[in-house]
Amino acid sequence: MARGIINIKTLASLCSLLLLLPFTAAAAGGRFDYKKALHNSLLYFEAQRSGHLPYNQRVKWRGHSGLADGLQQGVDLVGGYYDAGDNVKFGLPMAFTITMLSWSAIEFGAEISSAGELDHLLEAIKWGTDYLVKAHPEPGVLWAEVGDGDTDHYCWQRPEDMTTSRQAYKVDRENPGSDLAGETAAAMAAASVVFRRSKPHYSRLLLHHAEQLFVFGDRYRGKYDASVAEAWRYYASVSGYGDEMLWAALWLHRATGREEYLDYAVDMADEFGGTTWAINEFSWDVKYAGLQILAAKLLLEGNHRPEHRSTLEQYASKAEHYLCACLGKNGEAGNVNRTAGGMLFIRQWNNMQYVTNAAFLLTAYSRYLDAAGDELLWCPDGGPVRAGELRAAAEAQADYVLGDNPAGTSYMVGYGRRFPRRVHHRAASIVSHRADRRFVGCVQGYDRWFRRPAANPNVVVGAIVGGPDHRDRFSDRRSNYMQTEACTYNTAPMVGVFAHLHSERAAAAERKK
Repeated sequence: MARGIINIKTLASLCSLLLLLPFTAAAAGGRFDYKKALHNSLLYFEAQRSGHLPYNQRVKWRGHSGLADGLQQGVDLVGGYYDAGDNVKFGLPMAFTITMLSWSAIEFGAEISSAGELDHLLEAIKWGTDYLVKAHPEPGVLWAEVGDGDTDHYCWQRPEDMTTSRQAYKVDRENPGSDLAGETAAAMAAASVVFRRSKPHYSRLLLHHAEQLFVFGDRYRGKYDASVAEAWRYYASVSGYGDEMLWAALWLHRATGREEYLDYAVDMADEFGGTTWAINEFSWDVKYAGLQILAAKLLLEGNHRPEHRSTLEQYASKAEHYLCACLGKNGEAGNVNRTAGGMLFIRQWNNMQYVTNAAFLLTAYSRYLDAAGDELLWCPDGGPVRAGELRAAAEAQADYVLGDNPAGTSYMVGYGRRFPRRVHHRAASIVSHRADRRFVGCVQGYDRWFRRPAANPNVVVGAIVGGPDHRDRFSDRRSNYMQTEACTYNTAPMVGVFAHLHSERAAAAERKK
């Protein structure tokens, strides 16, 4: 999993990273196959599936797993996604993953469809929302986690073999979790927009759950990691629950058009930090930049009442801070650090999540500016910024992920000739259950598979790993989990970005004819 305790051996080993390699010719020319990258991205979510796999499963080295999840608690919690390279199902990052996949479908659905991947994206979203519906069996109960990170980390087993605890943990009225409830409400509201035409009944079901969860999160306030101690070491809600509740309100407003949700986002803007926090990152934990951009969209569209304008302008100001920080044009207000190779750098553990989320927000906001006509982004250092500059910045980060970097390495597994071969991923690192059905025990997995220097027997195509350090250095070792573990929320934002880039390139080629 992406969050955890750093041990001394890992820190020491990071000091002996691989030497940098020169740029590849393909990277230097910027000739990346974005359509292939989009295709790979959606394959990855099939590799992360928990539960009874469907007949049309394309990732054949995975098998059924977690088929008794929730049984001890008398609830059906089969399905959903493993968050990263482990066998735990964490509700907060899973819900954020679904929100971002849904946002991609909403903003870039036409481009994804033209690339022939829309059905696969809808399947990926629905695999997650089906589970979220199960996890919310009644208005005041939301199951937060299945499995325990501590016991899971003692073992190295395929999910098909796992013998670790499948204890499930919940939040309820006595043990609240507003951040988890808010993010899950946002995911279901966003997905309800996605399925509005193709599955209207399902869309209404998701919206019903979203509205119930929003009320639950607002009425019984508290951080979910205070109620579910097992989540704290791995997915602690450092930002609190204010950002998730504002995020949920804005997604519910988009899904329903009802003013009460926008009223909430305006009324609670100051108390929950929406108009006071200027943030340089966007992630599964910190939603401020994303919700500020959603609010800025309403302002650009004029989709608000006059009395909301002042607050929306404050939201937009904070959205501009984030965007200008990514462009390096914030002056004394503070920018996102960059490596010598041009990668946005926030922190050493799984930095790629911040890169991919930034690429998404830059791309989405560029479209909002285009739709608004002559609107510009104004940065403290450099003045007016046009939509094209935002898109160029997003493309540069996408290209870095795919191989335009000093190491000449694609940080998307299975893409290009050089990519991580020893991903920190239990299922990928052990021979496929379909190829060898012999049971792999807890300690046996560490002895036989985790410690072997060879490449993983299975390629987890489409996974975007944690990526290089602040000096663009990357060490492809299974034990180097800060760099070689991949997470669902790393890849999710790139679905829309890759679709957009592929569409732009196809349109440019058509214009040249």
